[in-house]
Amino acid sequence: MSERTGLVDGASGVGEGEERHPESGAGSGVLRVFGRQLKRFRVRAGLERPEFGSLTGYSVSTIAAYEQGRRVPPPRFIDRADEVLDAGGVLQEMKEEVARAQYPAFFRDAARLEGEAVELHVYAMYAVPGLLQTEEYARAVFSIRRPLLDECRIEQGLSARLARQEIYARTPPPLMSFVLEESVLQRPIGGRPVLRGQLEQVLLIGHKRNVEIQVMPVTREDHGALGGPFTLIDTPEGRRIAYAEVQGDSRLYSGHSKVRELEARYGILRAQALTPSESLAYVEKLLGET
Repeated sequence: MSERTGLVDGASGVGEGEERHPESGAGSGVLRVFGRQLKRFRVRAGLERPEFGSLTGYSVSTIAAYEQGRRVPPPRFIDRADEVLDAGGVLQEMKEEVARAQYPAFFRDAARLEGEAVELHVYAMYAVPGLLQTEEYARAVFSIRRPLLDECRIEQGLSARLARQEIYARTPPPLMSFVLEESVLQRPIGGRPVLRGQLEQVLLIGHKRNVEIQVMPVTREDHGALGGPFTLIDTPEGRRIAYAEVQGDSRLYSGHSKVRELEARYGILRAQALTPSESLAYVEKLLGET
């Protein structure tokens, strides 16, 4: 991997991003291929869309969107479709590639690395990171995007965001840490009830044995990372890769010098932030005031 990859406009990724869903590229190509295979098996089985939809539990319009490659089918649909259409596992074999297609092109490598990571260390300064977001908070994040996203894009983005949180069910679980700016926990994205639910989720995840969450107070006079949010990813092969983002610019770094620079910043941030126990106590205090 080169020193700098994944450069795009308006990007925001592993840390706390609002993943954009592109109209074209390798991901949409995978969806079109899957859609053609799905339709081929449906026609072979002699099923019209309404009948197939009733057998799988999906609407005719949704089936059409899947067959035309306009929407990302969830794993449960793929499993059910393979069974109903007697596809012999052909559709199921495409499940992993279809799942990757739910992410925008610039984020796919980062999503794959994140899903396989043995360690993840995230610094967030604008919004609660995607790996900590509740469904309601994530929906609000996508809904307030400008330019506005249509409902289909919001649902696709939401599905992808929540799918990333399957990382908590992995065995063995990865070691994870988060440093959140205090303002992130005070910003009522989606409204006060949504924020309350989000604070409860931060507390819930923060009590996991493999997770440490720290809060960076706004009163600190010294700050180790004013350049923007970033994530450090440790791979099973023992490599450390960094994902950094600023307005209009998202990059994956594997070069030693840049990774070491971000490692140093993260270490300073953790030293400047509240301890994990102090941070959870602070979140509990905020929850009581919300």
